Amino acid sequence: MTLTGKQKRYLRSLAHHEKPLFQVGKNGVTESFVEQFEDVLEKRELVKVSVLQNCMEDKDSIVESLVHGTGAELVQVMGNTIVLYRESKENKEIKLP
Repeated sequence: MTLTGKQKRYLRSLAHHEKPLFQVGKNGVTESFVEQFEDVLEKRELVKVSVLQNCMEDKDSIVESLVHGTGAELVQVMGNTIVLYRESKENKEIKLP
């Protein structure tokens, strides 16, 4: 499923007031990070990730790892913040336009 521009705009508006739930630091994206991220993604559907200054990976590779590892959709990369969305199988709360 690919998000349309309208859906991405809607998700960005929802994510705007949320605080980042994850921080990617100097260890980058590890397997356990992806597993934890996937659990939270299943519960929340929309997750903000903050990339710290000491992170050695570039944002593109972080996005690539998270999208590939979880099957999530990239909503937005803005500064050092990444917003990802994946429809929940059991806890579907967000209704896309």
